Parts: sequence; C-alpha cells; structure tokens
Amino acid sequence: MNIILKQLTEIPSACGFEYDVIRYLRDRLKDKADHWEIDGLGNLIVRMDGGAPGPVLVASAHTDEVGFIVKKIENNGLIRFEKVGGHDNRVLPIETVDICTVNGKVPGLIGFLSCHMMKFDKVDRVRSHYELYIDVGAKDKASAEAMGIEVGDAIVWGSDYKEFGNNRAMGHGFDDKAGCAVLVKLIEETDFSKMKGTFYAVFSVQEEVGLRGARTAAHAIEADVALSIDTTAATDTFESMMDQTLCLGKGPGIKAMDFSLMASVAVRRKLQQVAKEKNIPYQVEIFTGIGTDAGELHQGHKGVPTGSISIPSRNAHTALEVIDLEDLENSYRLMQAFVLSMEDKHEFDFVK
Repeated sequence: MNIILKQLTEIPSACGFEYDVIRYLRDRLKDKADHWEIDGLGNLIVRMDGGAPGPVLVASAHTDEVGFIVKKIENNGLIRFEKVGGHDNRVLPIETVDICTVNGKVPGLIGFLSCHMMKFDKVDRVRSHYELYIDVGAKDKASAEAMGIEVGDAIVWGSDYKEFGNNRAMGHGFDDKAGCAVLVKLIEETDFSKMKGTFYAVFSVQEEVGLRGARTAAHAIEADVALSIDTTAATDTFESMMDQTLCLGKGPGIKAMDFSLMASVAVRRKLQQVAKEKNIPYQVEIFTGIGTDAGELHQGHKGVPTGSISIPSRNAHTALEVIDLEDLENSYRLMQAFVLSMEDKHEFDFVK
C-alpha cells in the first residue's frame, strides 16, 4: 500500500484544486466499480454491491491537502500567498513548495531572514504568513509571470515521499492520502460478493476548509452506517501536552470522540470486536483537537450511526508528516474486516 500512498502524494491536491487526484482515482477504479460518479462539488463516489442484502455503508477519505494560494506577485518577483486549510506559522519558513500553474509545477521556497540578521530582529517573534513570501528564483514580476504563475494558482508542499527507519514514511499530504490509499486497496483487493449490503467509497474534496465534500455526500447517499478514514495527531513525543494516548506503531485509532463527532457506540464497539477477532492492534482515540468527514456523515438525512478509523501521524499539516506503514496496513485490515462483518443495519441502532 506504500506504493499507492507514494503515487497519491505525488499528485498535488490543495483544497479546491483536487481535480488531478480525482481524475487519477476515477481512471484507476472505474472498471472495478459497480457504479461511480463525480458530483458537482468534485467528490468521487464509488459504489460496490455485495452478494446479499444488508446495510448501506459509506466510508469517506478526503483527497485534499492543506496548501496555499497565490495572492500577489510583487514587482521584484517574490510571491505573496494566502493559507488554504490549517497551518502553523512557526513551520512555514524555509520550506520548499510547488506552485501549480497551467504549465505545470514551479518550485519555490518560503523565504526567511538569514541567521546573521537575528541580532537586528526580535528572535522570539513568529511572523504571520502575511509577512512571508515565496521565492521562485524570478528576477522581477515579468519573470515570474513568464513561468506561468498567476494570482489564484494553488500551492502545495514541495517535499518528497520517503521511507525511513523501522517501516515508517515521511512526506506531505498523508492527511489524507493515507486514508485514500486504504480505500483504493479495499476496492481493488476485496471480494465484495462476500459482503452483505452496499459499500460506497467517497473520495471527498474540501475537507480541510470545513468538511464540505462530506456534507454533500452525506445528503446524497442514504446510509445506514458511516465511517471516515483519516489521519490523526499522535501524542507520543516529548512536548508538554503529549499524553501518550495515541502512538505510532500501535495500530489504528478507533475514535470515541473528537470535536466534530461523538462516535456511535455501536459502531465503535463493532470496530473493536472485529479488531480483536482478526488480531488487529488498535487504540481508542479521544482527541478534541481534530475533526474529520465523519463530522458531516453522521448528520446526513435523519442521522447516521458513524465511526472513524484514525491513522496516527506526527507533524500533521506540515511538509513532512510521519506515519508508521504497519499502522496503515492495519487500518486497511480493520476497514475490510468491518465491511465483511456487516449483517443487518439494526446492529447499529442507538437503542435495541
């Protein structure tokens, strides 16, 4: 699955600019689907029919990544930019980026002061992105425009996918290309004739700016149960707020709560049950600092029992996120086991 993840991260997909990755996923999956469509917002929805009647399950992973957008080209050729999605200003300077023009990617970097200037600066001041700029090597505004750069172009991190250490990977866009990789493998390698019910995979758009794609999908599909598959922030490093409740390498998180969702207890316990039956390691996740597509899926139609599978990640929303590839594989195993375990929609009823 790491190959799928690498391929997906090589396709830029800042929020609102997901068309290349949606096109790639459509072309890869359309011959395996019983039905597929791309809705008006851009979500790719793939339907897989089971071999017997049963619940309608919707599982969503978002295709967009946090990025930026070109706001202005200065006369000296430097680029001003706006954020698209959640960023921490502290990690922006001296990171490489790619500006996605109609002619292809233009590499650049977010500039910053030389360390030799520190004695003339307030060293503890964190600069807003409004004070920063992207250097594309242009001599002036005309040179930048000759590269194809225009106001409104998308910008993504310029880092490359790399595997390192003990079966871990670093790169940008794991949030949520990792979840997309899980759904791709699920569609390509699952015998859905053994499933009871109907499975909808939603490759959603614009999650990082307010779960927008999931909102439209939640109202388009009348689901009996729903899942999101996304990354979440690991808490296993040394910062003072870290509580060691979600660690890399200890299995996917099965969400109980985040700021967008109180997970269905029935769905969560079903995920835990199938994880135990299949000897899949897992961690129960309670983290109020994050939201996922599940936050919209559970509010579809008359309300949908919803849970979430979380892939632990370090350095979220930066140029170099880190995940454990065994966690990624176990997230796929957990999702597949849940899909094949479904019997009847009433097993997810709020009160039985």
